[in-house]
Amino acid sequence: MVAESPRVARLESYLERSEPAPTLLKMLVGVQLAGFREDAGFAQDQAARLLGFSGAKLSRIESGKGRKPPTETDVRALLRLYGTESYESSVLLKLLHRANEPGWWQRYDKRLMPEWFERLVGLQEAAAAIRTFEIQYVPGLLQTAAYTRAVVERGLPNSLAAEVDRRVELRTRRAQLLDRADAPQLWAVIDESVLWRVLGSRQAMREQLDHLIDMAQRPHVVLQIVPLDVTNASAPAIPITYLRFGGLDLPDIVYLEHIRSAHFLEDRDETEEYRLTLDRLADEALKPRDSVDLLRSTMEQRYPAEP
Repeated sequence: MVAESPRVARLESYLERSEPAPTLLKMLVGVQLAGFREDAGFAQDQAARLLGFSGAKLSRIESGKGRKPPTETDVRALLRLYGTESYESSVLLKLLHRANEPGWWQRYDKRLMPEWFERLVGLQEAAAAIRTFEIQYVPGLLQTAAYTRAVVERGLPNSLAAEVDRRVELRTRRAQLLDRADAPQLWAVIDESVLWRVLGSRQAMREQLDHLIDMAQRPHVVLQIVPLDVTNASAPAIPITYLRFGGLDLPDIVYLEHIRSAHFLEDRDETEEYRLTLDRLADEALKPRDSVDLLRSTMEQRYPAEP
């Protein structure tokens, strides 16, 4: 009987997930193929040359960055070249088949889901932990529908009502991630100015702050506010999303969003720099309990309930 590889055996649980996770599975297939290649003693360019692949193609397969998973023909060719055991090959091919199952977000119009945004949503769906810092808006996963609508209408003032509705629907669907039984840990740090910036209406802001208070009670959500009177806060000028994947040999990923594009960082030195920045921000922010107190006082003083 062939001994099972611990590295591959622990991936079998992903074959039984009720929801597909194509972004995660593409990455897992890629990192396992890279491991098999290294075990077989091939350099990446050497393996690519032997199979008639370009170096860029094999790099894309191993990083899982392609919009689609690699073909079964290409994966089988790589497994044969590396002399991979039949058990390991069978698990990897099953993962590949599941990687071809579309995630819920892939059913949306590509105008709403450009490739960079589709990748972010897929990564968030797959993450074990998400850390985020926001200096202008409430983090997307914590927004109410009314707040999201105000954000969309502000950012896309010429959009048709139907498109606004679809964008609000998409954001609301994304937030359901935090309702899952296996929801990721979310650690959000928000600049206090976000609480003062009125989007939509004062009633919408009251509902949004009340929602933040409710979410902060969940065991898998940590919420901290950086108060305005912290004059030396190390806050960067752009929002940061930091994703971890929980012991799966996958790199941490930092997501930096721009107006019409985004940047993903995977180099360990770069991601470590952002992790330390988030650590400093958390140290400078109010403790979670004090942050909730600030949310309550701001809600009551700035956005009192309508009579």
